[in-house]
Amino acid sequence: MTDVADPQRILLVTGLSGAGKSTALKTLEDIGWEVVDNFPLSLLEHLLETPPGQGSARRHRPLALGIDSRTRDFDARRIVEQIKALTNDHDFPVETLFFDCSGAELLRRYSETRRRHPLAPDRPATDGIAAERELMAPLRRWADHVIDTTETPPNALQQQIRQRFAAGALSTTVTIMSFGFSRGLPRNADSVFDMRFLKNPYWQDDLRDLTGLDAAVGHHIAEDESYEPVLSRIEDLLLTLMPRYRAEGRSYVTIAFGCTGGRHRSVHVAERVAGLLRENGFSPTVEHRDLASRPRDGVEGGPAGAGRRNRMVE
Repeated sequence: MTDVADPQRILLVTGLSGAGKSTALKTLEDIGWEVVDNFPLSLLEHLLETPPGQGSARRHRPLALGIDSRTRDFDARRIVEQIKALTNDHDFPVETLFFDCSGAELLRRYSETRRRHPLAPDRPATDGIAAERELMAPLRRWADHVIDTTETPPNALQQQIRQRFAAGALSTTVTIMSFGFSRGLPRNADSVFDMRFLKNPYWQDDLRDLTGLDAAVGHHIAEDESYEPVLSRIEDLLLTLMPRYRAEGRSYVTIAFGCTGGRHRSVHVAERVAGLLRENGFSPTVEHRDLASRPRDGVEGGPAGAGRRNRMVE
């Protein structure tokens, strides 16, 4: 057998219907696993021998296969033997994750959702739960990981899956954005910080045509007495939040800094914060939404603009 597909890890995800398998598979997919649900185990060798496309993201990704009692010709003992054969004959170590749950809790879940148990479409759910528990017993005994979700809500289960299986998975994608309030709020920002309280370089003739990427503009903004106290508090907050976002499995986080036109104060602050995050082990992408826009008095407006126009009249 070839190792073209070369998955880093193979995980068979199974268990009692309603115990959390679907939630687990969705969570594994969110953290970077390749997920195939209700896949016939007899085709596993063929799947592993099929090379991914050139440059495919599948290459080297861990692989999760979902199976349950609905799978055609399901036989738990035969599945255990297939797993043993794959491990011993082809050097494919396959781990098994089994989801268990008390009968009373499963019955409550089926009653709340008004779903029919797959093994008891025309009988009480209790009959299906009992039959499935007996049917799945060999897999539960064989499983490397058993998670009982009787007292585990979906959010807690997602967190548990991330903690157990996120090693080497995709991390949170962080975007630090600058923008101008005069051109509208960004649509997808998770947190927005308003930098319009800082001194505006636009009203300095020698700084107007520069941007927050220029050292002179940054120096001018940093002279504001509120600059350091406020920015240091924002940075402390973000350093507290970012690990929490990662732990909660957030795929994307966007932190936006706004000023009036989006060319000076917000740009400078976004660059400073992105630098701090990099120093602390994060890899943010920086996006300056309105940096290329033309500086205009009508955009900047406000009391500072009015004062400048009055001085020009005088």
